[in-house]
Amino acid sequence: HELWRLYGFYASVMTFKLATMFAFTAYHRITKKVFTNPEDAAKHGGSVDRDNESVERTRRAHLNDMENIIPFLVLALLYITTGPSYTMALWHFRVFAVARFTHTICYLNALPRSAFLFGLLVNISMGVQCIMHFM
Repeated sequence: HELWRLYGFYASVMTFKLATMFAFTAYHRITKKVFTNPEDAAKHGGSVDRDNESVERTRRAHLNDMENIIPFLVLALLYITTGPSYTMALWHFRVFAVARFTHTICYLNALPRSAFLFGLLVNISMGVQCIMHFM
């Protein structure tokens, strides 16, 4: 029961983060009046520009979240069915969440982004443990 609550909390936080990145990208497009298609540009009085650095940086951060958070959601769900200790699951989920938020902040501000490695290592750890458990 505790592991399901833990998963529910971190899955909710990560899914919410993923959803807000979509909104953040849309916000940048609208405030900078830069769009990828003519109908949106006409609707909002902007221009078509697929190379605006600010918008593209936000969009790429969102794509990177999708590449990492979606596998986390699946792996974490499988991981809790393997019977890990609460403490181990907590640290896996906590490190992943902090890594993703840190990576996004660094990415959006053009800072070094080594934080993503911690999230990647968490996914690898959970994946290996799941594979070994279900073999």
